[in-house]
Amino acid sequence: MCTIFLAYRVFADMPLVIAANRDEFYRRPSARMAYWPDEPAILAGRDLAGDGTWLGVTRDGRFAALTNYRDPRTQKNNAPTRGRLVRDYLAGADHRAFCERLVREASVYSGYNLLFGSADTLFYFSNQGAARVEALEPGVHGLSNHLLNTPWPKVRTGKRRLQEWQPHQDDDSLFALLADPTAYPDDQLPQTGVPLEWERLLSSTYIESEVYGSRVATVARFFADGRTTIAERAYTKEPEVGETLRFSLRLPASPLSEVAP
Repeated sequence: MCTIFLAYRVFADMPLVIAANRDEFYRRPSARMAYWPDEPAILAGRDLAGDGTWLGVTRDGRFAALTNYRDPRTQKNNAPTRGRLVRDYLAGADHRAFCERLVREASVYSGYNLLFGSADTLFYFSNQGAARVEALEPGVHGLSNHLLNTPWPKVRTGKRRLQEWQPHQDDDSLFALLADPTAYPDDQLPQTGVPLEWERLLSSTYIESEVYGSRVATVARFFADGRTTIAERAYTKEPEVGETLRFSLRLPASPLSEVAP
């Protein structure tokens, strides 16, 4: 997962709205969003290479999503797959113990960012920088392949468009936000340590090349009364292209509403 936009506690009757793209090499095998046979409480896509996931929810109200941190210096040989962190949290890891584990094992993994918690109590962690668990502040946020709300051009654009979005609009308006192919001028691009041609390619929200790009888009709405709707749309390069997958859940009250980081 490489770009996530979220409106957190912005709308009174919809405490969380998510619009996210998963970017990955096309050759890396994955499965579309579904309930997992071996973890039936988890609704998520599945990385078939690392047996983790990039974004998911559970029947008891948990949510987690991951992006990589783009800096070749943070890459570690033989590091555990980062998608297993999302899987472990969704599979029911004790919240406090999980937070402690993130800090304790920060240096074990290649660079990443993690959003986790529930629709009304979200937390953010990156193993870069301060490497501490933080309670997310209400507002519109953007996360790509640097720290939360780093003002890369596509993050600024996506946040602005989400700030202009209204809850009565359908999912297509959020999918359109995610399908934005706009690339930005060289003088606006970050310098993350990858070649300039890759900075150019990765500057857009929707990415497409011969070998790497946006695989699936996910739009999720979490309502105050527990209703949750999730839609996943595959892009044309995704091997399992098909109709938009749609799911509806009825989540319980947040199990984490009184939990501190």
